[in-house]
Amino acid sequence: MKIHSEDAYHLLYRLGATANYTGFSYLVRALQLCAEEPERLLLVTKWLYPDVAKQYGTKWKAVERDIRTVGRVIWNSNRPLLETLARRELSQKPCTAQLLAILHASLLPSGSSTDEE
Repeated sequence: MKIHSEDAYHLLYRLGATANYTGFSYLVRALQLCAEEPERLLLVTKWLYPDVAKQYGTKWKAVERDIRTVGRVIWNSNRPLLETLARRELSQKPCTAQLLAILHASLLPSGSSTDEE
């Protein structure tokens, strides 16, 4: 399964995030990696953030922090759309792993399962 960067960009822009945040690019790459290997969502600090950090020449903690910043922007800019994507009301801002899971699921083709590859 592949996620095209244009699809991820479009979704993030609809949610209120913009490319002037460092975490924007990190989030797009993280979503692409999760599409390739959905198991990465299980342990993001060990299986996802280090690979994103390596690509961008930074530390995994910076990746997590910057994605968290974009998550806060999304939460404050377009919470209704985020809740629609999550298919439920969110009583609090999702952590970065939850945000990744919500966005990942929303970018999968309709009727697609992560078990089908």
